[in-house]
Amino acid sequence: MNNSAGFPFEEKDVLTLLARPVRDAVLEKFGSFTEPQIKTIPRILNRENLLLMAPTGTGKTEAALIPLINRLLVKGEFEGVKILYITPLRALNRDLLERIEWWASRFDMTVGVRHGDTGVRERRTQSLLPPTILITTPETLQILLTAKLLRQHLKRVEAVVIDEVHELAGDKRGSQLSIALERLTELCGIDFQRIGLSATVGSPETIASFLVGVDRSCSIVRVPVVKSLQIFVEFPTPVDEDFQLAEKLLVHPEVAARMNLIRKLVESHESTLVFTNTRPLAEILTNRFRAWDESAPIGIHHGSLSKTTRIGAEQALKTGGLSGVVCTSSLEMGIDVGRIELCIQYNSPREVTRLVQRVGRSGHTVSGTAKGVIIVTDSDDALEALVIARRAYNDMIEQVELFENSYDVLAHQLAGFLIERKQTNLDYVLRVFRRSYCFRNLSKEQLVKTAQHLEKLGAAVLNTDGTLEVPPQKTNLYNYYFNNLTMIPEEKQYLVVNESTGEAVGILDEEFVAEYGEPGTRFILMGKAWEIIQTGGERIYVAALDSLEGAVPSWVGEEIPVPYEVAQEVGSIRRRFAEAYANGKAEEELSKLCTEYRTNQSLLEKALREVVAHLSRGLPVPSDTHVLLEETPEYLVLHVCGGLKPNRTLARTLAYTVSEAIG
Repeated sequence: MNNSAGFPFEEKDVLTLLARPVRDAVLEKFGSFTEPQIKTIPRILNRENLLLMAPTGTGKTEAALIPLINRLLVKGEFEGVKILYITPLRALNRDLLERIEWWASRFDMTVGVRHGDTGVRERRTQSLLPPTILITTPETLQILLTAKLLRQHLKRVEAVVIDEVHELAGDKRGSQLSIALERLTELCGIDFQRIGLSATVGSPETIASFLVGVDRSCSIVRVPVVKSLQIFVEFPTPVDEDFQLAEKLLVHPEVAARMNLIRKLVESHESTLVFTNTRPLAEILTNRFRAWDESAPIGIHHGSLSKTTRIGAEQALKTGGLSGVVCTSSLEMGIDVGRIELCIQYNSPREVTRLVQRVGRSGHTVSGTAKGVIIVTDSDDALEALVIARRAYNDMIEQVELFENSYDVLAHQLAGFLIERKQTNLDYVLRVFRRSYCFRNLSKEQLVKTAQHLEKLGAAVLNTDGTLEVPPQKTNLYNYYFNNLTMIPEEKQYLVVNESTGEAVGILDEEFVAEYGEPGTRFILMGKAWEIIQTGGERIYVAALDSLEGAVPSWVGEEIPVPYEVAQEVGSIRRRFAEAYANGKAEEELSKLCTEYRTNQSLLEKALREVVAHLSRGLPVPSDTHVLLEETPEYLVLHVCGGLKPNRTLARTLAYTVSEAIG
């Protein structure tokens, strides 16, 4: 891999590399290039595979598209799909379309969006008159590769751009995409150019390898965000006005103190995003704000709300109709909501990557400072937030771990390749699949076992000579492939419809509906209370209520994992303070920690109060080097500063051991 952060190009040099019409469009749109664009455009023009890591709002999309459009314009060849733009979220496609169309329309190029919600008429049009630039998702690419007409148009792809590549690389969606790109390479008959865009990557070489596969070079361009980052951790203590608000809202004074702080921050900034780690928490916060003041200019945005609601919140924030939006990861990436002045993170963000990505939404200009406030709820939360903020300042982004040789992905991709080829040889499949970095160590034995598995399902016929064929009854093969397009855990969902208007409100997961889905049940969605009137099929018809009370829905896939390194550093703060306390140097250590973690003494003392309580009683504290076992009348609590993966492994091992022992 070639790290090109110091690529010696100046803005005037880059402009001269572009055709005059493109140069004029750049000057009209931007007036000047951003640093990522200056570093990236020459390399893309030079047909290099490239990974670009840069803060949000620095024009990464244009950095990739301007040189690609320039090349097409110079060649004058627009037939078929020339640029495939892959994004992890369908919502991102909607925003991208507007930006990309601005460029394409100036040069008689067409743009299309293809995902699960694309209408029949639009899909038909794309098949007959393919767009020059096609925006899609990893899952929809799986369909396109087997579609009779569009497959032919994909043969002309010259470049693939993967947006927010780090979001895909670390899970099975990325593993699936990596083989899909090799299938596309076989279809095209050439090694098309690959460009990855990312705001935050802790292991650039790994992500670059994921992007391009085996035995292909990749340039890495990195524009760090930390030089323009400001993060403050707040642990509010209730005062008189908070106790009064708590009575009104029927919440704890500590909750009221946090709400008061959020409101003051929102009111003192033109536009604010308030990030939560889960959708239920976003609903609760918004609901309590509406109970406090129905007219408060604070909206809500998450993936389980209707498209209309999400777009409404985005546009209102962009135009000044809202001052703040409570949101989840749905607004973490590049959806255009205008210039954001401040980002608030409610609770610890759990990961450095998550914090940098979210805070990076603010100061949404190249010269602007990204400003964030983490509002914590307890002492563990506070220590974790301080650690994550320190690591963000020091650019200590988490490493991304790839899913390698995932059998369910392998079986699915083998089925797709078989649909494309009708008959194929396993040695040939092995060569193709091994070009994917995620399957570079795939063995012939593993591939044969996977083919045998498909044969047992009736989805393939494996011959003794190593060829794999479509079975006489194709239904099993097609059902297996198209019923398993997504690697995202699926939960049956129900559409919530406002009975009086017929408009969609959002979606609820089956688990919540199974427990609460009876007529008369009241629940919260969009931060408002609704009552179920009737259910029919996969729809739930509701009526809006004046009251703001109701059950809070839960959705699958909520929790963000805490990395091992973060948990260990939290433990190290406890250990350092405990050692200093034992040596009579607690005040001195507090001062050191305040400097190291850029915080004030009162917050740190509050974050360490449980530690002090233990130490004052001569009790041990859990740390990075000590595991603590505590007993209550009902439970044994094992304190391990290990983060999600070690703690989950330990919990499952203990659960198995106990179940074996007591039956």
